[in-house]
Amino acid sequence: MIATRQNTCKPLDSDLFAITIEGEPASKANSRRLVKIRKRFAFIKSKKALAYSKQFEAQCPVCDTLYEEDLAIAMKIYYQTKRPDLDESLILDLLEKKVYKNDRSVKSKYILWGLDRQYPRTLIVLGPIKKEKEIISTLKELVLKEGLDEQVGSTD
Repeated sequence: MIATRQNTCKPLDSDLFAITIEGEPASKANSRRLVKIRKRFAFIKSKKALAYSKQFEAQCPVCDTLYEEDLAIAMKIYYQTKRPDLDESLILDLLEKKVYKNDRSVKSKYILWGLDRQYPRTLIVLGPIKKEKEIISTLKELVLKEGLDEQVGSTD
């Protein structure tokens, strides 16, 4: 796991949050299932989404000070197969109350799709929206550092 902070994190105005979360996220839109709870029907997360949520909780530190300002996020999600839709919404929900107070503060998203059959994961870089270009370039550097992609995408 790559993290700018180990176990605890203290986001500062000049600091970015960067982490690698192992595992393949489920598509939030396609991962609900209907169950009966005490004579009532309810939609809950799929088993895959629940398992990923548990994995995520174990890997993502809780920041001492949560981001509250407008944020930009860049991530590359590596899937095991070409089948799943690119969907970052579950990850954004799981970062809430760990890195930022509310996912509504994410005003800019730069999301990339990747394929790694052996090691599904998500590279995440987050920070104040005024540092959007730095956030995207940091993600690109992390991807290139891993040596898995020669072309990461452009910001244009």
